[in-house]
Amino acid sequence: MSIEKQDFGKTPDGESVDLYTLTNSNGLKAQIMTYGGIVTTLHVPDRNGQLGDIVSGYDTLDEYIKENPYFGALIGRCGNRIGKGKFTLNGVEYTLATNNGPNHLHGGIKGFDKVVWDAEQMETDEGPALKLNYLSKDGEEGYPGNLNCTVIYTLTNNDELKVSYEAETDKDTVVNLTHHSYFNLAGHDSGDILGHELMLNADNYTAVDEDLIPTGQIKPVKGTPMDFTKPMAVGARIDQVEGGYDHNFVLNSSDGSLALAASVYEPKTGRVMGISTTEPGIQFYSGNFLDGSLKGKGAVYNKHNAFCLETQHFPDAPNKPDFPSIVLKPGEKYTHLTVHKFSSR
Repeated sequence: MSIEKQDFGKTPDGESVDLYTLTNSNGLKAQIMTYGGIVTTLHVPDRNGQLGDIVSGYDTLDEYIKENPYFGALIGRCGNRIGKGKFTLNGVEYTLATNNGPNHLHGGIKGFDKVVWDAEQMETDEGPALKLNYLSKDGEEGYPGNLNCTVIYTLTNNDELKVSYEAETDKDTVVNLTHHSYFNLAGHDSGDILGHELMLNADNYTAVDEDLIPTGQIKPVKGTPMDFTKPMAVGARIDQVEGGYDHNFVLNSSDGSLALAASVYEPKTGRVMGISTTEPGIQFYSGNFLDGSLKGKGAVYNKHNAFCLETQHFPDAPNKPDFPSIVLKPGEKYTHLTVHKFSSR
């Protein structure tokens, strides 16, 4: 196993960006850069032991800076949408940047996906790891409090990509961190993901309005195209979902313990990805807004050519008192662990 560092260029304002290559004892390889904490490549074996890169992305920093629909990025302060870009905390209304129609999405105009993180390489008993740190200052993108965030990516010798998050604040604030890789288990350049078989450990989902903001209703998946409680091809009922899947599922295990949230099987290559998390929700996104205009790593990314499974608290949680709270207070520690386990059959 090893971890290597290389220069990956500079941001427009002159900050240096590094790219780290983590290789585990079985030859799995992940490349992660300090800009956005982005996973740029992830090579895992198929049923014949052939390694393939299963995440969408680009070859150069400039491409990520120019146009990136959150490929591989760390997302914060708040993943997903906050309706009308406003929330009230302790009687004070906060106004956030609106960057998704009238709503706030994935941390705003310059979220955690567009900042340069401090990095420290680590060799752990589990495998090579990269520790990233970022201090989000009071008022950044409209959020209150100085928020100190640490994310550790570990590529374990058990063939897992573990993402461990911690955050602390000096003022009451809201936090909902996640990771936003676009996956295609047949290979990032292999076409659509409609034949992938998905299982979600979720009997319910959060219903949304036309702007994809939760209405507050939690609805059962049974008897609807949202039912992935048993493995089902992504494309089997996608035509019955207007626009495709972009919904938060309420995980059956939501007591904060690490539990299986999802598993995905790709029949042609035999690749399997299991996702376990401590979070109460998972956003399933079927790559609806990819339209062929983005090209990366020798591929053209068309509609449904990748999917995302973002472990998280529920969208618009600050405005929905019945949803699990994302408020973080001084003296408390935000923690979140998500494990992607790779295998084949």
